[in-house]
Amino acid sequence: MVFSKRLREPIMRGEITCSVRIWQSPRVKVGGRYPLGPGAVHVTGIREIGLGGVTPELARESGFEGVVDLLKIAKHGPGERVYLVEFEYRD
Repeated sequence: MVFSKRLREPIMRGEITCSVRIWQSPRVKVGGRYPLGPGAVHVTGIREIGLGGVTPELARESGFEGVVDLLKIAKHGPGERVYLVEFEYRD
């Protein structure tokens, strides 16, 4: 998983533990390990949610100011399916 530069430090501090992604199909798997800084993000859960599930609270939990801010970053390619990826950062 690739994260925007502004999210990397909060993720490594454990302040952000989820991400909303808009993909055609899942690009990560539960148990997957994705390098970030000196450690890695370990995916603990992934589930498809509807666009209506992207609430202002979820946007803030994901490190964004609001839904619009999140949606500008969340879409990767031509995907239309919305996924909530839960993770933990480990050194």
